Amino acid sequence: MVSSIEQFETTENMNNAHIPARKLPQYVAALAATGGALAAGTLLGWTSPTESLIVDKNGTEAKEYGFVVGDEAWSWVGSSTTLGAAIMCLFIGTIINLCGRKLTMLLLVIPFTIGWALVIWASNIAMLIVGRTLLGISGGSFCICAPMYIGEIAQKDIRGTLGTFFQLMLTIGILFVYAVGSGASVFVLSIVCGCIPIIFAVIFVFMPESPYYWVSKKQTEKAVASLKWLRGDNYDYNTELQELQSEHEERENSKISFAAAFARRTSVKALIIMLGLMFFQQMSGINAVIFYTGFIFDRANTGIQGSIATIIVGVMQVIATFVSSIIVDKLGRRILLLISVSVMALCTIVLGIYFYLSDQGNPNIDSLGWLPIVAMCVFIVVFSLGFGPIPWLMVGEIFPADVKGLASSICGAFNWALAFVITKTFTNIREAIGIGETFWLFSAFSVVGTVFVFFVVPETKGKSLSDIQKMLAGEKPINNDSDNHGVMDAKL
Repeated sequence: MVSSIEQFETTENMNNAHIPARKLPQYVAALAATGGALAAGTLLGWTSPTESLIVDKNGTEAKEYGFVVGDEAWSWVGSSTTLGAAIMCLFIGTIINLCGRKLTMLLLVIPFTIGWALVIWASNIAMLIVGRTLLGISGGSFCICAPMYIGEIAQKDIRGTLGTFFQLMLTIGILFVYAVGSGASVFVLSIVCGCIPIIFAVIFVFMPESPYYWVSKKQTEKAVASLKWLRGDNYDYNTELQELQSEHEERENSKISFAAAFARRTSVKALIIMLGLMFFQQMSGINAVIFYTGFIFDRANTGIQGSIATIIVGVMQVIATFVSSIIVDKLGRRILLLISVSVMALCTIVLGIYFYLSDQGNPNIDSLGWLPIVAMCVFIVVFSLGFGPIPWLMVGEIFPADVKGLASSICGAFNWALAFVITKTFTNIREAIGIGETFWLFSAFSVVGTVFVFFVVPETKGKSLSDIQKMLAGEKPINNDSDNHGVMDAKL
């Protein structure tokens, strides 16, 4: 009798081992997590539809807020978000490991809500700037928390697809605020944006914590419960649980000091590559374009309202980001980066020429009102195909496991700090040298970025993490099915 029961249990376990994991719960959890990306997108796009309703160019008239907001004050409103994000990126990794991925993202709703409350009921410029800074702290943190959470809950065969959800939802958030802002007051728009983090919290509270986090805290039962929620009750979780435990033990055993980690040639090369990509991503002028899209199209005299133009740009960005998620593993990283940065250089050259001729009072400029909108849309499309998502994708590929957490924080902080510099100085630069010359400055950086990608950035498509490290070390990888040009072989 006993042997029959044992035989039945053995047979039942063997049957369960062949039951595939359910993928729908993983999609649900990933989409729920990207609600934070939707919220982050709204705060990034908020300045574009609201500028004309808030800012008085002469600095004398109090508009919708009831107090005067000039160009200089507005530059601080726009850039304070990126400054808050840059600061928080340095600390969020530690907070995630202490509190967990899920709890950290839920706690971020608090500064999100306070930030929007300050923006909604601002009675002076200081409240507006502090509110935007708090929003940047939350939005910047989500840019690290959500991709990490998604990467840890997803199975290997759908991890890439789920990983693209964050950037896609970010662009949808920007489009959403463009669309609502085209017909709503600043007060109504801000309330709508402030509701999104709260809705996110209500949904995400029902999602599981990352199984890897529970393993790292040695809470096996909770890790099993999380795996069952994500994969289904009949899923044989033992193999995956053992893999997670082995991965955690390997990370713990491979911990080394900061100095030792970055003394390695591969770590230094990876850091140079990623900081370079982050630098040229921001110096292309993308955040100036997103934050000041309404101004650019109003200034261009296209005959199209700035609010409509921003919606067009937002739609193009969403479509291009979606296309990028489909083709990035087919065409490769380098070719998309090269196409992206070189075409961006051409677009900003064209924009520079248009605005330069406009400032010179060229009589033929009125017939070229279509030119800025075409150039701007192409710029957004190629950025979203390449230099938008790929640098963030490569952060997870190019760094060794023992420095990935710290290196990701450094790259994130560097990226947001550059975004702060661009958004803060865009208004000052355009007033000092002219808007046409400002776009030419962005073009120059994109040209240099093209050279950087061609000679420095390796192709990581189709390569394992170990093969990528061998490439960086100057060794020939086992998987040699893709172009390896661009790897720095010279001694650093």
